[in-house]
Amino acid sequence: MAEGKSAGAKGFVDSAVHVHVKDYYGKVLKNSSDLKTNACVAPSQQIPAFICQALKKVHPEVTARYYGCGLVVPECLEGCRILDLGSGSGRDCYVLSQLVGEKGHVTGIDMTEDQLEVARTYLDYHMKEFGYKKPNVSFVWGYLEALGEVGLEKSSFDIIISNCVVNLSPDKKRVLAEVYSVLKDGGELYFSDVYSSGRLTEEIKKHKVLWGECLGGALWWEDLLRLAEEAGFSPPRLVTASGITVDNKELQEILGDFKFVSATYRLFKVPKGNTKTSQVVYNGNITGVEDSFQFDCQYTFKVDEVVEVDGEVATILSHSRLSEDFTFQPPGGPCELRRVKPKAGIVDPFELVLQLEKQSLGSATGGCCSTRSAACCK
Repeated sequence: MAEGKSAGAKGFVDSAVHVHVKDYYGKVLKNSSDLKTNACVAPSQQIPAFICQALKKVHPEVTARYYGCGLVVPECLEGCRILDLGSGSGRDCYVLSQLVGEKGHVTGIDMTEDQLEVARTYLDYHMKEFGYKKPNVSFVWGYLEALGEVGLEKSSFDIIISNCVVNLSPDKKRVLAEVYSVLKDGGELYFSDVYSSGRLTEEIKKHKVLWGECLGGALWWEDLLRLAEEAGFSPPRLVTASGITVDNKELQEILGDFKFVSATYRLFKVPKGNTKTSQVVYNGNITGVEDSFQFDCQYTFKVDEVVEVDGEVATILSHSRLSEDFTFQPPGGPCELRRVKPKAGIVDPFELVLQLEKQSLGSATGGCCSTRSAACCK
């Protein structure tokens, strides 16, 4: 897609890609049923009860105009300052508003005025629904590639989330650099996005519908690892992944042999270079995951279990907001606690999808709840 001439925030010039995406999500799509693939549709998955309760309080129109590919609600949120990249209709912002509490704050940024209008329309409705005396949510018009140009200060956010939006940017490297800049030391980027099995062809990247459907701009997953390192982040930790299907025959022919997944990663702004393993014990104080906390697809921490973690995770646990929820066990510490070894780490989301599919075939499946609607949350 050729570069455009539209003026963006404080001198940022948006491209033809930005113009098309704004039109696609502001005018072409009226609700999630208008999507032509399931790339921007969150997979059915089990949702924790406390998140289900938060989803139920979100206005139906806000939910109907939501397009996302995962569940971007990290743990340990009380009192945090959160930024939602590409916040759209505001669904995730209003869920997080309840989880950070009145002392926390959630900022949503989006470049599509039609989506922001929906989000802002229901601000007073949600604050009243949540019982808050003053709003702890605000919405800003702007671009992911120019966060500083809309007044978002450097080192000002504890957590940044994004739900199937980074792929829509034509400059992912700049997005990650901007995110790193506005995150506090110890802060986290927790985001779901679409990834491809290889670098996409120019034909695919220039296809307007495929770009709007979150496929044409998908990163090769290995490029995410490289771009994250260049921005300064610790190596991405893969949380979960699910396969994407394209039932539209015409679009599938253009895509050829390329495959796609929706994957959730967590990236931290912490010191790098620690190679020493450590033993840690989870204290069980994080709301909603008091008994067991799944940090990523490699590490699940259960209360009063000693877990050996690699140097990267040890640094994250000791330098992030999670530091107060873990105790570092000295060598030769108390032997009454159960000691466990983590399973092998996975960074390839396609490999994780295959592993999860095997596990699913080998176990009984229970009721699932889609993250698009809270109707099935019990």
